Amino acid sequence: MDYVIEMIDITKEFPGIKANDKVNFKLKKQEIHALLGENGAGKSTLMSVLFGLYHADEGSIKVNGKKVEINNPNDANNLNIGMVHQHFKLVHNFTVTENIILGQEDTKRGLLTYSEARKRIKELSERYKLKVDPDAKIEDISVGQQQRVEILKMLYRQAEILIFDEPTASLTPQEIDELMKIMKNLTKEGKSIVLITHKLKEIRQAADRCTILRKGKSINTVVVKDTTNEEMAEMMVGRKVIFELDKTKAKPKETVLHVENLSINAKESVKEVVKNVNFEARRGEILCIAGIEGNGQTELVYGLTGMMPIKQGKIMINGEDISGLSIRKRSLGGLSHIPEDRQKHGLILDFPMEYNLILQSYFSSAFQHRGFMKFDAIRQHAEKLIERFDIRSSRGPVSLARSMSGGNQQKAILGREIDRNNDLLIAVQPTRGLDVGAIEFIHKQLIDQRDQGKAVLLVSLELDEVMNLSDRILVMYEGELVGELDPDKIDEKELGLYMAGSKRGDAS
Repeated sequence: MDYVIEMIDITKEFPGIKANDKVNFKLKKQEIHALLGENGAGKSTLMSVLFGLYHADEGSIKVNGKKVEINNPNDANNLNIGMVHQHFKLVHNFTVTENIILGQEDTKRGLLTYSEARKRIKELSERYKLKVDPDAKIEDISVGQQQRVEILKMLYRQAEILIFDEPTASLTPQEIDELMKIMKNLTKEGKSIVLITHKLKEIRQAADRCTILRKGKSINTVVVKDTTNEEMAEMMVGRKVIFELDKTKAKPKETVLHVENLSINAKESVKEVVKNVNFEARRGEILCIAGIEGNGQTELVYGLTGMMPIKQGKIMINGEDISGLSIRKRSLGGLSHIPEDRQKHGLILDFPMEYNLILQSYFSSAFQHRGFMKFDAIRQHAEKLIERFDIRSSRGPVSLARSMSGGNQQKAILGREIDRNNDLLIAVQPTRGLDVGAIEFIHKQLIDQRDQGKAVLLVSLELDEVMNLSDRILVMYEGELVGELDPDKIDEKELGLYMAGSKRGDAS
């Protein structure tokens, strides 16, 4: 059998952790080969070795049957290997064309030959049905479009082997379907694809074969159509994963959050992005705001948490008006918040984990005395939360947040916000980019908060998460609440119609 890529006995160690332990991986020509594993299983490390971002401590790599040395990404590019990273590598105030040719500029007598590059990019975009405007600025296009720019960047460099690292982490369901079609088109054109993911649904949809990693070791390589989701999940996590949530019927009690006639303007303009919204979240229920990205959910949460000013209306927690309060006062007044962007708004990436776990309480008497930090108390608090919420990292409390996997960063934020024991927990995209094991853990914690009598406001784009976790669903479309739904009485298709704005009902 001819393989385009063979990675043999790859080992890569970082201080205190073996990210890859004698891993074997083989990619056939014109296949989509999924690399499946929990957050921190070593998937991205393995592909970073292939792309030349890391150098393996042991093992060898063959490309088209020939042994090669890949010391940096330029070596990988020369071997026709390209990579789309989970966090895109784009310059936001450059155009699509400028981003694609960056580092590969053609010149004539010292001047850029921009028009030829633009023409080639347009041809590639049309050939692979990517529908990207070469003159658009990156800051003006959607996340899905930005990802297509990254794909074009690889194609422009004539990559034959394409690595996608968690490509759907920030895409809507519709954009995910489009991406899967693009991938299949690419393989028909002779490309070979590695898809790094932990979403079984996507593997089922797109991949031919799947290699499963667990704790740095390769567990198995399977043919996707001959393997069940349950079997793949068990190989990935090392135990049976429960896909059905164990959830009793909600018993809502008194109102915790009361929102009245709330309107919010967009950040840079006077356009209303949240329009006269009214709703209540009660103790003992998970209320979900569902909608396609960009319909005002982000701004609604920013308004509730104090991250954005409101234009008009009233926000009350336990009967107290918090509309004009600062973020800290809202946080001390009963509001916990798991933000949409864990790296931008949830953590200080260059702080150790123990400091991140006290970001909203470092000033309390538990952690300081007359302005001096109580380091022992901070360490003990971190160790308690690390154990309770199974937060894994190479150096425990002193691990830098930046060095941890996405799932463990999320568990740290979840642990910090739950530990503060507030009456209202706002959880925005709490499982975005996480594996089945971490998703199962976070869902259990949210249900547990509900059962302890807290009000949980969930904001999610994942249809199955909305359907499985919610006790009540409010659908947001173009800044308005267009329906209040009971998840037991509707299906995903009907919910999708409300989210797309083609159906409207009564919203309180």
